[in-house]
Amino acid sequence: MTNCAAVELLRRQYLQLIDPERLKLPPPEVLRSPDVQRQIYESMFDDTAISLGPSLRYRLRVLKRLIRAIEDSIQDPEEDEISDDLSGCLAQYMSQSLPSAGEVAQQKSYVTYTAPFPAPNDYSVILSEAPSLLASSGTTGFRTWEAALHLASFLCTTMGRTYVAGKNVLELGAGTGFLSILYARYLEAKYVLATDGSHLVVQDMNANLALNGFAKSESLEVRPLQWGHALLGGPADQRDANRGFDTVIGADVTYDMKVMPALIATVRDLFELYPSAKFLISATIRNEETLNCFLKACDANNFIRKEIDFPLQSFEDQTGFFITGETPIKIFELRAPVSMPDAFAL
Repeated sequence: MTNCAAVELLRRQYLQLIDPERLKLPPPEVLRSPDVQRQIYESMFDDTAISLGPSLRYRLRVLKRLIRAIEDSIQDPEEDEISDDLSGCLAQYMSQSLPSAGEVAQQKSYVTYTAPFPAPNDYSVILSEAPSLLASSGTTGFRTWEAALHLASFLCTTMGRTYVAGKNVLELGAGTGFLSILYARYLEAKYVLATDGSHLVVQDMNANLALNGFAKSESLEVRPLQWGHALLGGPADQRDANRGFDTVIGADVTYDMKVMPALIATVRDLFELYPSAKFLISATIRNEETLNCFLKACDANNFIRKEIDFPLQSFEDQTGFFITGETPIKIFELRAPVSMPDAFAL
């Protein structure tokens, strides 16, 4: 890996707010280089380079670790030294008052997600979200989940792009809007409708769209959609606009068996409206029983399903859309059944 690539990898992890102790720092012989330290400062800590960056507490934690690593890398104190820009930045950060870790956990931060190589560097989505928040106000939609990141990596492949390029795409449980922004902005989707069941999440999603240049867009829209509710005449019914959906996407929508009946009912309704549509479901396997519940429900409704062969890379091998957890994630394609069973049959 070149010096520039090592700094770029660190920058990507930093902007995605990866835990400072897990950041992949350049090796000692690289960190000692004044040019590398300058690149790190200019791409990560110079306020003129990053207008919407990490919180002060996070920046301070990263910079402390970085300077410790540079100190450890020094072999000749007469020749090797820490950049004045980096040491000055550390002094500036330490002079400011910081909110507590608990307060920071409840606050939103700017998080930038960048696609893995070989996708172009500008395949980046910036979001205002609460990465440490598991659930709030009865919804899990205020942060981007790892199933969405894994699906995003797949969609950036040649095979994955075929599901969205030139297609009308509907997303269920869109949350922060990460995936919808990605394929609307970079993957050449023709039209995208991002939906979520929480009005608060929809409100925040609109703000994230504005951050990424979709403040007023006809190609990417956001609407509330409750699973299990009638779709006819609702936001997902686009027949009057002569617009059918080619692809329906859901990331981490199978997280709880309690939501499964409503989710499956919505999938059924969408297949009845758009029988040629393909569904992509990305599922984090936290509980085998929950996944089996979803798969059995698909089989009971005669959905044609297959698992897509796209294994999760280890964190050490990832170059973008970083996933630090080791919980398995699977992607399934669903298609409409040849004949839909009666939902009310005994």
